[in-house]
Amino acid sequence: MSQQKGLARIYQPPKSAMQSGRAKAQGWLLEYAPAEAKRLDPLTGWVGSGDMHGQLRLRFDTREEAIAYAERQGISYEAEPEAARPAMTPKVYADNFRFGRAENWSH
Repeated sequence: MSQQKGLARIYQPPKSAMQSGRAKAQGWLLEYAPAEAKRLDPLTGWVGSGDMHGQLRLRFDTREEAIAYAERQGISYEAEPEAARPAMTPKVYADNFRFGRAENWSH
């Protein structure tokens, strides 16, 4: 089992730009780096590769779990440091019309 299984990247996914919440941005992901370049299929024109590891995205609760998995499986990895995420303050639309607010509301 001394065989290398490719290079993996362990990171925290960023929050989606399409929504204000962080629904799918919790936890840590382990993704493999591409082992070979993508190539064009001359018959269909589709782009593909023989690299099956490129389809894997493993999700873990903590960074340590992801690192332990990679070491247990003999996967060489690059782990990003744990980034401090700012706390999200919930916003309420009704606060725009609150009585006694300090600033003026205008269009």
